[in-house]
Amino acid sequence: MTAPFYVAPEQMMQDRADYARKGIARGRAMVACTYDQGILLCAENPSRMLRKISEIYDRIAFAGVGKYNEFDQLRIAGVRHADLKGFSFSREDVDARSLANQYAQMLGQVFTHEMKPMEVEILVAEIGHDSVGDQLFHILYDGTLIDETGWCVLGGEAEAIGSRMQEQWVEGGTFAEALQAAVDALAGPDRSLVVSEIEVAVLDRAGPRRAFRRVEDEDVTAVLGSNDTNIDT
Repeated sequence: MTAPFYVAPEQMMQDRADYARKGIARGRAMVACTYDQGILLCAENPSRMLRKISEIYDRIAFAGVGKYNEFDQLRIAGVRHADLKGFSFSREDVDARSLANQYAQMLGQVFTHEMKPMEVEILVAEIGHDSVGDQLFHILYDGTLIDETGWCVLGGEAEAIGSRMQEQWVEGGTFAEALQAAVDALAGPDRSLVVSEIEVAVLDRAGPRRAFRRVEDEDVTAVLGSNDTNIDT
């Protein structure tokens, strides 16, 4: 009888992590940050049909990078979880922290027990009634859950984009300042982004019960202006 091929657990986990990181790095990045009236989510996304940023519940948004079909499955699961919890108890009982914990458990289970890990990073954001209550939960492919403050970056070249974001983001700044910082961070010094290549949405603190709102191309152009070096119209 042939002995089974042995792979050390440490090496197996490392191989899965490398596989997931390579898949995520092939995708385009996204940035989320707080501003004075809410939370901005800005992703590099040339597709007009496939969305990286979506609404989960009244004051909760979801964003994903990596393999679209995988993070869209997670989005659908999150919507169902939130709807069931809100229906069974109350709408106020649905919160980003519990949802992020559910996602972390799902991703950790897949990473540990399945042959192939999910090639995704996701973000769960919730807008508070004031800036203190704003929450950004960044969940990695292996189920690692990070409670971010102020801003976060998901996807390929996260370190370089994060460095640019740290230099330009202003705490308590306006929507225009937040959007400009996000676009500049995504584009970098060596290229420009076309308005149609970015997807922008906000969680608006001053809005109605459902705080999620997409920002259309013409509104992005109006905010950034046509003379900016990192955005083309």
